[in-house]
This record gives sequence, C-alpha cells and structure tokens, in this order.
Amino acid sequence: MPEVIFPGPEGRLEGRYHPQKQKDAPIAIILHPHPQFGGTMNNRVVYNLHYKFFDMGFTVLRFNFRGVGRSQGEYDQGVGELSDAASALDYLQSMNPNAKHCWVAGFSFGAWIGMQLLMRRPEITGFVSVSPPANMYDFSFLAPCPSSGLIINGTNDRVAPPADTVTLVDKLHEQKGITITHQQVEGAGHFFEDPHMDTLLGSTDEYVRRRLTETSR
Repeated sequence: MPEVIFPGPEGRLEGRYHPQKQKDAPIAIILHPHPQFGGTMNNRVVYNLHYKFFDMGFTVLRFNFRGVGRSQGEYDQGVGELSDAASALDYLQSMNPNAKHCWVAGFSFGAWIGMQLLMRRPEITGFVSVSPPANMYDFSFLAPCPSSGLIINGTNDRVAPPADTVTLVDKLHEQKGITITHQQVEGAGHFFEDPHMDTLLGSTDEYVRRRLTETSR
C-alpha cells in the first residue's frame, strides 16, 4: 500500500495513495470521521470507499487529518481540517494534472468537511456523503450546493438521526441545477456494520458509475 507524506498547512500529512495506470483517470479523496472519536483514514467505511473508488477506475487518496496518526498538528474544530482536505486535493491534482473528473467522499465528520470543500473547489464534479452529521453541524453553507451528489445514511443511525439528514436533503432538493440522490439503508447504523457495508458500497458503485457516463454536473 503506497504510503505518502505531503505538505499540509500545519506540517506533514500522512496518506495512502493509489494511482491508476491511465494518466487521465478521475481522482477522488476520501475523508475520515471525527479525529477526537477515534476517526482515522483506516476507518472501515473510509477504507472500503477508498478501494471501491479505485475499483471504479479512480486514482484515490485518503489521509489522516492533522494530529491523527503521523500527521502533524492538532485538532482544529473542523477549520484546519478543511484546510488539510484542500491541501490533500492540491497534492492529488499536482500528481494527476490530466484528470477529467474530481470527486470527494466523506464519512460522518468527513462528510461535513467534504461538503465544505465542494464550496471552495469548483472543479469537484461529484460527491458521496455517508452518514452526514446534520444534527451536530450546520450545513447551511450549501447555498447553493455547487455539484450533484449522493447522500447515504442508515435508518438506525443513532449518532446522526435520519430525520436530520432528511431535513438537509429536502433543503438541497430545492436548489436548481443540481440533483441530490438520497438513499436510506434500512436497518443500518452510523457505521454500516455488516451486512450493510455491501449495500453502501453497491449504492456508491451504481451512483458513481452512472454519473461518470453522464456529461451533466
């Protein structure tokens, strides 16, 4: 597994990087859950999403936010973590200047960071947000949400209750020019424990492959 160290705003960031052989392969970064609750780039959802995107033909980078693993710095309430994600995307783009598509996927806290990154980076063409914690964080910055994406959560999520996710999705549905696809996985908890992981990965695969064949945002 190719380990990489790349520069972040507060020092080095540690990541795992999987390039495709094709120079114009699409690129994706995968963002992990909350650093203060044990979230790392080796979280099971993040790890599986990483390999799912690689299997779909993406060059993929996942990394540890500041203060996690061998990444330097310390937790910064999401502000610094957003800067870390921007640095990760810079690094990925510098290695893949010919990529035709750029995606971001995030789980829980990582979904919140990923959707903020969307607002900063117009080159992001799609997103996957898994279990976005709409009860804990304000997502009103998505006005307007700049690109279409998939939001997926479990009906038994006790960390980020489904009702809050539905409210978020309803708000995004009112926006013109984008399409938010929402899937609720029956019986799944926040972490998509088995057998729900396969459903999460299958839905992601189906959605992303469909989007890659379409020309619209």
